[in-house]
Amino acid sequence: MIGNLRTVVLDAPDIKGLAAFYSELAGLTEHYADDEWITLKAADGTRLGFQHAPDHVPPRWPDPAYPQQMHLDLRVPDMAAAVEHAVKLGATRLPGGGETFTVLADPAGHPFCLCQGEVDSAALADVAIDCTSAGPLARFYSELLGLPVTWEGEGGAMISAEGRLPVIFQEIAEHRAPRWPDPAHPQQYHLDVEVSDIEQAEPKVLALGATRLAGAGDNWRVYADPAGHPFCLVW
Repeated sequence: MIGNLRTVVLDAPDIKGLAAFYSELAGLTEHYADDEWITLKAADGTRLGFQHAPDHVPPRWPDPAYPQQMHLDLRVPDMAAAVEHAVKLGATRLPGGGETFTVLADPAGHPFCLCQGEVDSAALADVAIDCTSAGPLARFYSELLGLPVTWEGEGGAMISAEGRLPVIFQEIAEHRAPRWPDPAHPQQYHLDVEVSDIEQAEPKVLALGATRLAGAGDNWRVYADPAGHPFCLVW
């Protein structure tokens, strides 16, 4: 393990509106907020971040020219009631879905799935990352986050451990990688990975196959995973 998954971050032009949507949908509470960034927190400590992106170009799922890049899955106790509630909050039904899940878009255009589950209330279930080859990307993040590969099969893979947000890898035939920071080929989402010592962590992630990207601050640096998705090491 190099670091811990700290925050799943969504880009949006209206972060206050999008944070309010997920707060109501998933029962999250505000942990931090300013004009550029908002963090929500679940009871189990899972964090969603919202990053101000004024030039954000939303996905047009399932159009591969405007890919989703990542999406969230939420478990709900009553599918029909949860879908109705999400639509009232500003979500839009999208094509796809099945007996146990429904595909929607949030107010910023990011697809997400509501999944029937044995839960008392809506809860974040996992974050899913699109790619062309799930196994290698799962093993990259397994080493990065210290989560074992708990499933690998046709079309996907998953890393997970008790008490931590699972990460799913979904194979997309025509996946188009982000070209961060080009707004015409946006990242849509990114992961913040917390490390204790950036000077020790950076060579390890590069050895795994990550690429250093432009962008850094006092406590963060930007990288791309082997599939091209940006992520940050934070400390």
